[in-house]
Amino acid sequence: MKKILITLIILFISIFTHSVFAQDIFKITGANFDTSNSMIVLNIPDESSKPVLDEIKVVKMENPSRAYFDIPDSILTIPKQNWKFNTKGITEIKINQFTTNPNVVRVVIYYDDDFNPSNLKFVRIKNNIIIKLKNTSWQDEYFHRTYRDEHSSASDFYEYLTVEIPDETPSITTQIQQAFNTTTQQTPKMDTPSLIKKDLKLNTKYYISQITPRPNGVLLSGFGSVTIEKPMVLQNPLRIVYDIPNTLVNREIRNSEYQINETDTAKIGQFEVNKARIVITTPNVTKYIPVYSTDNQSLLIANSDKLDHKSLFSNTSDIISYNSEKNNSQTSAMILSFNHPIVHGIDRTNQRLILYLYNVARYNEDTFNETFKNTYFASSNIELLPGVGMKLTIPTEPDTFINTYLGADSKTLKVQVTTPKKTKPPFISQSSGIKKIVIDPGHGGSDVGAIRGDITEKEITLDVSKRVCALLEKKGYKVEMTRDTDKTVSLQDRVAFSESEHPDIFVSIHVNSSEKPEITGIETHYYRQESLSLAQTVHAALASNIKTKNRGLFKSKFYVINHTTAPAILVEIGFISNDGERAELVSDKRKQATAKAIAEGVENYFKENK
Repeated sequence: MKKILITLIILFISIFTHSVFAQDIFKITGANFDTSNSMIVLNIPDESSKPVLDEIKVVKMENPSRAYFDIPDSILTIPKQNWKFNTKGITEIKINQFTTNPNVVRVVIYYDDDFNPSNLKFVRIKNNIIIKLKNTSWQDEYFHRTYRDEHSSASDFYEYLTVEIPDETPSITTQIQQAFNTTTQQTPKMDTPSLIKKDLKLNTKYYISQITPRPNGVLLSGFGSVTIEKPMVLQNPLRIVYDIPNTLVNREIRNSEYQINETDTAKIGQFEVNKARIVITTPNVTKYIPVYSTDNQSLLIANSDKLDHKSLFSNTSDIISYNSEKNNSQTSAMILSFNHPIVHGIDRTNQRLILYLYNVARYNEDTFNETFKNTYFASSNIELLPGVGMKLTIPTEPDTFINTYLGADSKTLKVQVTTPKKTKPPFISQSSGIKKIVIDPGHGGSDVGAIRGDITEKEITLDVSKRVCALLEKKGYKVEMTRDTDKTVSLQDRVAFSESEHPDIFVSIHVNSSEKPEITGIETHYYRQESLSLAQTVHAALASNIKTKNRGLFKSKFYVINHTTAPAILVEIGFISNDGERAELVSDKRKQATAKAIAEGVENYFKENK
């Protein structure tokens, strides 16, 4: 009897131990608060772990107002987190290891009347648990945009916020927040740890922690989800520029030059508060393309001729389904699904999009052709390249917007195409071979434009316009000006002049002004979609050559760029209302640099639109 009892006890212990250790215990290796999307992101390294989000229950408490939830079967491998905010809604967030037997991580949220804990939502995406704090719209929980033609978007974000962090908490969150620090102030409190108060600008879609030169390019490593914009090619020296929106660059790697090989170098910087910029100086600008990892955490920008394709992946994949979508008369999408995560590269020109699917081994050509035969993608070509993988080529019309998206599990690829509205008949240049440009110096005569003291906008714009004209004519272009003297020209007459000349492009040059004297910078405005690529290339040249704030691209309904038939832009070359910038604007150095940048941008535009 005693032996039977001992045997039963041993069996019970064995069953109990097995049941306990059979559970998935997952480690939380990082925590981040994304103010722009109002969510907490908890990083989990092992995707095989399956936290049961349905088991998470939110408990409300009073005095003070707070809510907590427990994450079962979890271990916090980073120090406990204690974030304090001086904004409305959430006032404090604490994350700690609540118990170790069982393993439970507890998250406590302190809030005021502007926050409703009932709106908390839990989602598992790849190696992250995402806790949505507000009932805001989430357009797509599965797809993440990996590439876009736009150089500015309503989806771009940054917010200003103040956070108090215990200075003894050395977490990855602290490193990110320190990178955004603009003011630091020690705030001692009785019987509490010293707090560091920081004024922050947070944008946390992607954080680039490291850049590593490779013989074929550069590898960007980080966390979050990376989106890259259509590259720009600049001259003198020849270089290709990639912008990564909603991205923060580790301060330690900013503005350092990295040697790729004997001829190529790379530099990374924080181009704007919410945008990173990668510049690769190389004679082989047309060869460089971005290559995305399967988890979308790292990005290789490499010379496609020097890629070791087999080193990019460990598992091959096949296309298992083909679908098309048509959102409206202008927007269509191709959706390809795979049986394993894909590694892909993107090569974008104004005439086509090429997708290299490096680890894709098989597809059904008949199904592909049948699925897309009556869609925008009917002329697309799909083929297998020995030693490379699959190549998908999608021809595009001029001024077409392309966006690509990757599924959260990297098993679905979506290509979205938006064609321009046909509001006017297609523009046909009357020039034969030689490109013609109309330069429009803003204001003139009795219309002085912006003025400060004896300095007027009309004088600056005429001087700069004449310099642009001289530079372009020297390059072989035919240039006409809406005015070449100090005379009054109405907006209607400027448009009529341009229409009579039938130019390839129209460029209007202005000087900005503001009631706030501290504001500086350059802007480029466009209205019609077919003018966007011109705006992008000219603005890129201005931003690269003029040392002032880059205020970005704007879609604006100015009369001259709305009523001209040719692609048309209006550039604001600086602020006359700022004392320092006004002094630069009247100098020969700034005028010539501005004229040279505009001429360079125009030349780049024609090179890209051959």
